[in-house]
Amino acid sequence: MDKISIIIPCYNEQEAIPIFYNAIVKTAEELFEVQMEFLFVNDGSKDKSLQEMKSLAEKDERVKYVNFSRNFGKEAAMYAGLSYASGDYIATMDVDLQDPPDLLPVMYRSIKEEGYDCVATRRVTRKGEPPIRSFFARMFYRMMHKLSKTEIVDGARDYRLMTRQFVDELLRLKEYNRFSKGLFGWVGFDTKWLEYENVERSAGETKWSFWKLLIYSIEGLVGFTTAPLVMAAFLGLFFCLMAFAAICFIVVRTMIYGDPVSGWPSMTCIIVFIGGIQLFCMGILGEYLAKTYMETKQRPIFICKETNVER
Repeated sequence: MDKISIIIPCYNEQEAIPIFYNAIVKTAEELFEVQMEFLFVNDGSKDKSLQEMKSLAEKDERVKYVNFSRNFGKEAAMYAGLSYASGDYIATMDVDLQDPPDLLPVMYRSIKEEGYDCVATRRVTRKGEPPIRSFFARMFYRMMHKLSKTEIVDGARDYRLMTRQFVDELLRLKEYNRFSKGLFGWVGFDTKWLEYENVERSAGETKWSFWKLLIYSIEGLVGFTTAPLVMAAFLGLFFCLMAFAAICFIVVRTMIYGDPVSGWPSMTCIIVFIGGIQLFCMGILGEYLAKTYMETKQRPIFICKETNVER
């Protein structure tokens, strides 16, 4: 009998966990021919999320949990779930039910009957999201599509069902700075995409502020393209050529008309502008250097404090 492990990262989700559990149990009844494992990863929650997980584990042996020593972030929680999952097929889902559980049977049969290695999901609408967040999200995906060789689909979610081979290859990527949407595409394999409309949270509030999403997008850009470095080099070359042309112009003008002292305000603006460009390019270099620095430390991606998973 096939076994599906469902990985559910949680951070301060005590209200959503019981609702999610009731929904996923109903979905499991539809997949009666499959053994299920519900693997909750407590990412250093400050509320009673861990108690909710333990309570569910006491009454349902299918419920497993991994408790972090502190908050390591969703990417680390997903990696930990993949590491502890024992299923032949592994799914990653959000606990807030924005990833519809009723798609899971369709995903499973697509892999079994159509031969895919992974079935992923993408949102075709962003109904309910702030317009500014939706705008920047679309711009990010367009930028990644143009700058990166790795396939990252617009509206892609972390919600997907993968084969054991797919997951084993993901686990070989032990980088500290993780951007799973890019890693999913980087390993390749045959992937089928399912589309659905945006669903609002079942309970609680999102933990992803605009600032956190911005930082996360920078992680993706730095992790899967070196185009910003090339852009910085071209900016430097462009301004060198501009400076050379300006010098030639000043020399010719001085030879013809003399050299009256004027234009210092515009010169000040130009100096400040060029200084800003230099700092911007240094920031790009610094971001890549910082990621390299963190990788060389070889710190663990997560630390497990306790778990009921037998390994």
